[in-house]
Amino acid sequence: MGWQMAVVGAIGAAGIQQQGAIGKYNQAVAERSAKVLQNQAEAIEKKKEFDIARFDKNFRRIEGTTKVSFAKAGVVQGSGTAYRIEMANAMEAELQKQLIAYNAKVQADKKLEEAKFAIIKGNIASQNARIAQINTLTSIGTTLLTMNSGGSTNLKSDTFTGGLQSYGGGYSF
Repeated sequence: MGWQMAVVGAIGAAGIQQQGAIGKYNQAVAERSAKVLQNQAEAIEKKKEFDIARFDKNFRRIEGTTKVSFAKAGVVQGSGTAYRIEMANAMEAELQKQLIAYNAKVQADKKLEEAKFAIIKGNIASQNARIAQINTLTSIGTTLLTMNSGGSTNLKSDTFTGGLQSYGGGYSF
């Protein structure tokens, strides 16, 4: 039974090694996904700055157009209707910038949360591989113990009659 036990041990060792490799691979994939998601969160933050700058540029252009229109119409700047319109536009502009920032923060936070979840999935994959390795090791041990105890029975095949004889019982023809 020695060679059979060696084969079982070798196959088991290969299985354990493969399970470990699979666990490491799955964890690496999950960590890579987490890094991608973190980079996406950073990109959202950078896009927020760009969007606010673009909004400011458009707002200044519109504000300039409005001032020119008021001047052509003879409306005095800084008083009455012109002042109220400028204040309303300024408040609306601030509100829009805050909205852009808020939406970007929500999106970035969502990506960071997904990244954390990907890391957790990687840790779970690693733990599952360890559990599979332990199960394989247990299975190998059980198989080897079964093989070892099966080899200690005192039965011998009788090649002439096909029956089993116990050691010392002799052969019958």
